[in-house]
Amino acid sequence: MAGKKVIITGVPGVGKTTVVNEALAKLKSEGVEYQPINFGSFMFEVAKTEGLVQDRDQMRSLDRADQKRLQQRAAQAIARIPGNVLIDTHASVKTPKGYLAGLPEWVLREIMPDVIILVETDNDQILMRRMTDETRTRDKEGTRAIAEHQQFNRSIAAAYAMMTGCTIRIITNADHLLDLAATDMADVLR
Repeated sequence: MAGKKVIITGVPGVGKTTVVNEALAKLKSEGVEYQPINFGSFMFEVAKTEGLVQDRDQMRSLDRADQKRLQQRAAQAIARIPGNVLIDTHASVKTPKGYLAGLPEWVLREIMPDVIILVETDNDQILMRRMTDETRTRDKEGTRAIAEHQQFNRSIAAAYAMMTGCTIRIITNADHLLDLAATDMADVLR
């Protein structure tokens, strides 16, 4: 059996990594395993192997043609990984000039995901998580901007589904309900 290719996304501060780790722990106890991959880290390793960069901060300075080629090479390598693969990435990236697709066509066509999971929660909960997380440096924005980004992620995920034929699942990671979110995610991943 080929295995599933699952993409998981969510705006910064939604608790995506926490939900993924809990869901994967539940599945492992049942004998269901996924190889988790962070797309950006995977792309960085490809660039490092090619001698284009030495550290991750240099990735932003690569020209667009190199970035596109690296994205495609990373996607091709991920597509060849046997078994179940969980790809952690951004559905969209908020830039000063607007939203940028986190999964361009050349990435989606290589990976051909079975499912895209959007992790969401209330905008005020995300804002509070961002404000209290001292381990990360995040852009300052209010609940309206967070709401807009979550809505844009839903819209662009629909476009990704149209392109690949995959399904989309929205999982809510509400405060104090991590186990429910992890159980929902594990159900999708089974």
